[in-house]
Amino acid sequence: MAACLVILFLAFLSVSGNAHVSIDCGASETYTDENSLEWRGDDGFFKNSQSEVVQSSKTASHVMSTLRVFTSLKKNCYTIRAVKGSLVLVRASFFYGNYDKKSSPPSFHLLFDGNYWATVKTALDQLVYYEVMYVVKSDTTSICLAQTQPNQVPFISALEVRILDSKMYGHFDPNHALFLKSRVAYGANSTVRFPNDAYDRIWVPATIGSGLVSVASDAIFISVANAPDNPPREVLQNAITTSSSSGSITLYHGFPDQDVSVYLNLYFSEVTALDTTQKRSFNFYIDNIKESEPIIPPYGKAMEMTGNFTASANTSISLVSTTDSTLPPLINAMELFYVNDRLRDGTDSKDVEGLGELQNSFSVLQEIWSGDPCLPSAYTWDRISCSNDVIPRVTALDLSSLDLSGLLPDFSSMDALVTIDLHNNSLTGPIPDFLGALANLVDLNLADNSFSGPIPPSISSNKKLKLVASGNPNLCVSGKSCQPTSTDGSITKSTPPGGGKKGTKGRRSGAIIKSIPSTFIIILAILGCFCCNNYN
Repeated sequence: MAACLVILFLAFLSVSGNAHVSIDCGASETYTDENSLEWRGDDGFFKNSQSEVVQSSKTASHVMSTLRVFTSLKKNCYTIRAVKGSLVLVRASFFYGNYDKKSSPPSFHLLFDGNYWATVKTALDQLVYYEVMYVVKSDTTSICLAQTQPNQVPFISALEVRILDSKMYGHFDPNHALFLKSRVAYGANSTVRFPNDAYDRIWVPATIGSGLVSVASDAIFISVANAPDNPPREVLQNAITTSSSSGSITLYHGFPDQDVSVYLNLYFSEVTALDTTQKRSFNFYIDNIKESEPIIPPYGKAMEMTGNFTASANTSISLVSTTDSTLPPLINAMELFYVNDRLRDGTDSKDVEGLGELQNSFSVLQEIWSGDPCLPSAYTWDRISCSNDVIPRVTALDLSSLDLSGLLPDFSSMDALVTIDLHNNSLTGPIPDFLGALANLVDLNLADNSFSGPIPPSISSNKKLKLVASGNPNLCVSGKSCQPTSTDGSITKSTPPGGGKKGTKGRRSGAIIKSIPSTFIIILAILGCFCCNNYN
């Protein structure tokens, strides 16, 4: 199995239409947890890593009892097979648990598909997790951990990938990602997730502040048909409201100092059937500025409101009763996301294809390459160089001294290469003709291998290409003759000791002598047949 490339298939659930992949990092077994989720371990998939067990007695769950620690490479990735164009929810969880007995929880970067996700800040014995939603741009998605500081070794406790309905969260641009900041079920007594939420979103009970009260719905059934983002009914069974009929509810404040783009979902459902004298009506405010028409929650049904705005440190969002309302505002649930900059498209697909051919041929490359080759630029793969284009190209490939053996695969799709260095390996067979056809190639080092046969005309006649081919004793110049190369890479004629015509005659005499036994055998065979015919 590839040492730093974990490819897991999303098994579609026939009932809900979504899919779940749950990886218990550092574990080896497969099991089903208390939420009916099936977990699989990643033991044996990574060479440059180690499995560890937490020391803390405050383990949140069985899943958090083990972790995967990455000790060497600058970028280590899980690659999950997905459907191009699908909307995925990815959740990465971290429970340090003092596994190394150093009482020093590390910090490191979390990446996805060549994009920055978050700076992970772990705690001594507290679970932290990060969640992102985005549209997958290829048939796989990669989630990577990257070391940013010495002695701050990345680790991960769990990785979860969920496929969402393609129509969900439809008001955000799919060229961006949604980073979860808060998802709360107001008034709930416990966390709501799968199987109550078919997409395994985690809805956390909210802390009720001063002047707020929790109320329960008396509706026997709450329909979510009118809520496009499919909230689970369980988060609509409770709500919070104010103790004053004319009060307001502050939903969120404490945004970062710099401006951030915010995507907000609010969910409402009336908790009781109102009589003709009662009315619950309120507006949504940002910084005391009304941003909505009056909101009137329906009884026995879900109502959803979506907002997209820019926020900063002083921004607050709230619900305020209208002047004609006899009841205070209420809210059942909320999701709040930050929206990132435009997603990168990743390294050019032609280069990804060529690098994949190299990985398939040489297992050592599977151990050092994972995730996007060129992005983020701080975490470009070892042994390649990339351009600074919006869609970067691989411009240099250095696979020297990696003990590569066998035939060189076809990576001709990597047509932006300027430099290729393959020296000091054990590569065999003819030099591929496509190397001379790479339009931008200037330097090609094939020294100290076991290439054989003629140098292709595409290389030998390429005046702008500098070829180094020394140390390939079976390599020949193309043409009518095929002469071995010298140790310095130049083409020489092979002359035996003594040299000159004398040596040539010696070689011819040897050829004649070696042919006598076979000629003698043929003559004997003819005479035998002649004798047999006369005998008959």
